[in-house]
Amino acid sequence: MTTTRTQPYAALVLRLILGAMFLAHGLTKLLVFTPAGTAGFFQSVGFPGFLAYPVIAFEITAGVLLLLGVYARWVAGLAAVQLLVASTVHFANGWSFTNANGGWEYPVFLAFTALALALLDDGAWALKRSAQA
Repeated sequence: MTTTRTQPYAALVLRLILGAMFLAHGLTKLLVFTPAGTAGFFQSVGFPGFLAYPVIAFEITAGVLLLLGVYARWVAGLAAVQLLVASTVHFANGWSFTNANGGWEYPVFLAFTALALALLDDGAWALKRSAQA
């Protein structure tokens, strides 16, 4: 049973796993694939190559902000949009991410995880809380 006593910790768990994922993906684009390689990939799937640079910056920044709990609801809302756009690359590949070029279930799952956090709360131990509606 979810109670007001456990809800902040549920949001904390969502915030931490989403933050770790964003930080890992952003750093992989920066350090492994390189910005130029990421830009090339973006172009190969129909996105403008220059978008790789703000995406890398967003993913690293969002990851850090989510881990720290700085405006986490707002960051998660933006992340949900970014993830839904990113998932369009995988729609033609089918459901399973193990399909060639990855399916769409993983990025869509992450998008809705981000949406859940945006709708929920910043979570326990947030450093800078988002304005509550």
